[in-house]
Amino acid sequence: MAVPLLDVQDLRKYFPVRRGLLRRGHSWIKAVDGVTFAIGAGETLGLIGESGCGKTTTAKLILLQETPTAGSIRFEGQDVAGLRGPALLAYRRAVQVVFQDPYSSLSPRMRVGDIIAEPLEIQTNLSRQAIRARVQEVLELVGLQPEMARLFPHEFSGGQRQRIAIARALAANARLLVLDEPVSALDVSIRAQIINQLEHLQQTLGVSYLFIGHDLATVAHISHRIAVMYLGQIVESADSDALCTRPQHPYTRALFAAALPDHPDDTREALVITGEVPSALNPPSGCRFHPRCPYATSRCAEEAPPLKFIDTHHQVACHLF
Repeated sequence: MAVPLLDVQDLRKYFPVRRGLLRRGHSWIKAVDGVTFAIGAGETLGLIGESGCGKTTTAKLILLQETPTAGSIRFEGQDVAGLRGPALLAYRRAVQVVFQDPYSSLSPRMRVGDIIAEPLEIQTNLSRQAIRARVQEVLELVGLQPEMARLFPHEFSGGQRQRIAIARALAANARLLVLDEPVSALDVSIRAQIINQLEHLQQTLGVSYLFIGHDLATVAHISHRIAVMYLGQIVESADSDALCTRPQHPYTRALFAAALPDHPDDTREALVITGEVPSALNPPSGCRFHPRCPYATSRCAEEAPPLKFIDTHHQVACHLF
């Protein structure tokens, strides 16, 4: 069996919270609590869930912006926790990020060519001529003209700015892009263009994506597989088609029920959940979704369900299965 490009095992991130008059006592915010998934070469994994479920914290752990409390992150079979020096620099070149807001992710004081060239100047030993050629190459890859390198970000539309951000991420030959809601700040008419561009780049370059999003239609379209997070844990994971047509976990079913149906005659049973997401500072016992689940039993409040296979590529964490 081929080694996955990225292999995340039992990943946890707890943030301490000080309490009391002298702030001597403390408890933990369990932002990510036992997350496991893998991404293969040239594959897209979609990560969905309500705000505050731990998606962005997971991305920060992969990008080494946060240090895991426990668990492991392996890139091409190598644990990234022990990377130092040239090996760490190589990992940072291979794993890049595209942020949600193209208006704040690009420096307004730098020309586009300098923005794209910056990671090449820091992370490689290329000559100025080679860097200039690479900048022109990636601009063309994302559908922009090479002469646009001399312009400033404010001279572009939102969709063009996001293309520039993608070009910057790809400049140093990244193998994995962490896409943190890359189209949610764009007009609906522009989103499809960016998604199509990302798919074209994946087919051309073989790059892998971790696609974080709220728009279920967008995530389902671009992803090969989808993982559903709730309160720091993955509750369901499956191939994109299987998850969209046959969601099994009550939380996943509720997410799809809240979205508009693909067809007016869609007769899929609607499942509505009530209440707010509990605090990660004091998560419920047992299954974390049980206070909001219409199918919850006494067992759900006492015993946490493991994430287990119900089909060849379909995992669910629910006592119903």
